[in-house]
Amino acid sequence: MKRTAVLARLARAARARGLDFRTRELRRHTEVRVGATSRTLGRHREIDEVTAARFFDQFADELGGKGWWR
Repeated sequence: MKRTAVLARLARAARARGLDFRTRELRRHTEVRVGATSRTLGRHREIDEVTAARFFDQFADELGGKGWWR
């Protein structure tokens, strides 16, 4: 999955639930904040499906439970 697609999916889900979505570039990663939850995502063009699923799961509390992206 493309990195831009991961970020776009998070942005759409946050907007749909009325949550704040922000990104901030760090040295080698991008900080992604949805509501009160903040995590980092590496700057790779391709994010494998397992890593993307685990990354999405980290925002489950904010975005409607485990598996919200399916």
